[in-house]
Parts: sequence; structure tokens; C-alpha cells
Amino acid sequence: MNVHFIAIGGAAMHNLALALHNKGYQVTGSDDTIFDPSKSRLQEKGLLPEVFGWFPEKITSDLDAIVLGMHAKTDNPELLKAQELGLKIYSYPEFLYEQSKNKTRVVIGGSHGKTTITSMILHVMHYHDRDVDYMVGAQLEGFDVMVKLTKENDFIVLEGDEYLSSPIDRRPKFHLYKPNIALLSGIAWDHINVFPTYKNYVEQFSIFIDSIVRGGSINYNEEDAEVKRVVEASENQIRKLPYQTPDYTVEDGETFLETPEGPMPIEVFGAHNLNNLAGAKWICQHMGIDEDDFYEAISTFKGASKRLEKIAESKTSVAYKDFAHSPSKVKATTEAVKAQYKDKELLACLELHTYSSLNAEFLNEYKGALDAADKAVVFYSPHAVEIKKLDEVSYQQIANAFKRDDLIIYTNPQDFKDFLFSQSFDNKALLLMSSGNYGGLDFDEVKGLF
Repeated sequence: MNVHFIAIGGAAMHNLALALHNKGYQVTGSDDTIFDPSKSRLQEKGLLPEVFGWFPEKITSDLDAIVLGMHAKTDNPELLKAQELGLKIYSYPEFLYEQSKNKTRVVIGGSHGKTTITSMILHVMHYHDRDVDYMVGAQLEGFDVMVKLTKENDFIVLEGDEYLSSPIDRRPKFHLYKPNIALLSGIAWDHINVFPTYKNYVEQFSIFIDSIVRGGSINYNEEDAEVKRVVEASENQIRKLPYQTPDYTVEDGETFLETPEGPMPIEVFGAHNLNNLAGAKWICQHMGIDEDDFYEAISTFKGASKRLEKIAESKTSVAYKDFAHSPSKVKATTEAVKAQYKDKELLACLELHTYSSLNAEFLNEYKGALDAADKAVVFYSPHAVEIKKLDEVSYQQIANAFKRDDLIIYTNPQDFKDFLFSQSFDNKALLLMSSGNYGGLDFDEVKGLF
């Protein structure tokens, strides 16, 4: 099969391109710019475009399929040529479904936790040498690629993102997978640029539940009131199986999960991660892993890349970075680190970096998100607000939104770095939360503080 990728350099797109290459497909692609790690990984397999840019002459009737990435625009010259020739144009999720329509599709959805739960499932499968196809949004230890597609594997595990499918397909990605087995971890308003109201956002999850194939199943976090309501309101003829956070204890900075064989030490921590673990256990059992085997494997799971990742540690202090940026994730992550290190002072730093987090209307959703921290810092770049063509966000709006009198706010990257490097890290826990890098912070330099 001959497949061309328009916008091949994206995190998801280049991984799908690599997966198809590994499957023996003829793969080509274009993009106007590609950064590492995508660039070097594509280059290694001979898939990096020789010249960056869009070239309609690459689009010919010899192509069996076009995969269109979100980075492309609706007037992209290659897309227009493909439409003119009447070629089959797939969005990323559509193509994944096409590759997996004869498999048992396991789809993990939710505003938060989906990457971690998917990663936990894949870790357990890998630990027990169970080969499955997959697509996950983080680089995992022991896995070369983030997408794997084969002809022979029975199961495919898909991280079900609610963001849009492509520039010409405005449906959320997870509406297209038609799961046999599904999980819903939580619902907390996000992607305000696409879903302007909370009601509209929640509706996408109802559609997801109704897309589960008849006779399939959904495991759902019953501790999330909105999840419980949406799942139980669905009239789809599926099995509805609730889960909740298991019992656990924290002793001297180590978390112990209660199991039928007694307390078991685990590498991940925080109520939200233990809740994720409970969901992953259910899904693994659907996939043929018994409880004892699950516990054995999950005890060695260290977490997905950028998800509450320990970056430094000394005898008296510790530092984590986390991808958290939405209000619910920030709150859960901050509370988790404080609960794990009760005797240490917690310095929590949050960069407001995404479209939603820099939206003046959405800011109020952050009320109380950093309350668990002993010292709390928010960094945002007025330049990022400008680039995203959003209304100006003021210092006072940030202060009012978080409802914390002692909140420290920085808008200049150097000022933030100077503050961070002036701190004493004796008996402290540092938590850096962002989907960016605080305007150019070198995390390797941060490690040197410990």
C-alpha cells in the first residue's frame, strides 16, 4: 500500500508513518517544518522529506491513501490536489480504525489519565510478553515507537483523544474508533477553543459511549460524578462496569497498594494515579491478564514520560516535572506530591501555556488548583497570549483566578529562572507543571540544584 502523509512531522503523525513503514507499506510525506525527535526518527527510516514545504506534484493517482494531519490547513496545496484527484483522504483516527476494524479495539478516554492508563496497560502486556497493537501519546520505557500496527495481533489499545480529527474532519478523534472495550476516566472541561461551553464538551463523551459496539463494555470511574451520570444515562446496549480508587497507604515517601496478598510497594503515587491503576486492572483482565499477574507487572511501572516524572533527587529533596496544565490535572498532581512528601515543603510551579489556560474566561476554573502547595508560582508569557490571538491576560486576573493571596506570578522567563535558582532545596519537593518549558528553562540545569 502506498500512503502519503500531509504534515508528517507531528508527534502522532510521524509515529503512524513509522508504524506503517515497519508494516511494509510504501510511505512518503511532507511538512513545512519538522523538529526532533520526529526529525531524527523519520531520517533514520529514510522517511524525512528531502525538502520542507508543500509540493502538489507529490500527489498522484498512484497513491492508495492520504493521511491528513491537524497541522495542515484546509487550503494546503497537497490537500487541494488530493481532493481534485478524488483520492481517499483519511484523518489520523480514521486511518487507525481502518487498520484495526477486524481487531478487538480497546479505547481509553477521559479528560485526564488516558495516557497513564494506556501506558499501564501496555506495560503489563509487555511484561507478560503479550503482543498487542497500540497507539499511545507518550514514549514508554521498553517501547521503540508510540504506534504499532500488525496484521496478526488480536487486540489494539488506543488512547482516545477528544481533540479534533483533521482540518476537514471536525469530529473528536475518539468518536471514530468504535471500541469493543472502553474506559472513561474523568470529565473536566478542556479545549475551550473547540468546545466553547461545558455542556458541549460533555456531550462529546456521551457520543463516545454511544459509539461503543453493541454488546461491548465500558469501565468508568464512578468517583467522577459527571462520568457516572453520562455513562449511566446512555441507552447503548453495553456492559457498564464501575471502578474506584483502591485502598493504599503512604509511608516515608513510599506508596503501598493494598492487594489480596497484603500491601505491595509501587512506583507511581497519588490518588489520581491509584484510580488510573484500578481502571487499567479492569482492562487488563478483559484482555486475559489475571489479578495476580497484573499486580506483579504493575509494581514495576514507573510512569509515562512527562507524567509525574522524577527528574532529580538528593538525600533531603526531590524534583518532578509533569505535563499537567488543565485545572483538574494541576490540582490532582499538586495534591499527590504533597501527600507523598508530607514532611517536605512543596514548591509548585505552573506554566499557563495552552489555549484554554490562557483564556481569560477559562482562568477561573483554576480556583484552588494550587492550594496543596506550601509555595505556589504561576508563569505565563504575554507573548504566548499574543501569538494565540487571545485577549490580554493581566497579573490581577491570574491572582484573582487562583484565589491564593500569596501566589507568586512571573511573566519574564529570566525572572522565573532567577527565582527558581535562588531557592534553597533543603527538605523540599519541587513540582514543575507545564506542556511547555517556561520560556526556555533547561531541565538539566534544574537537576544540578539537587
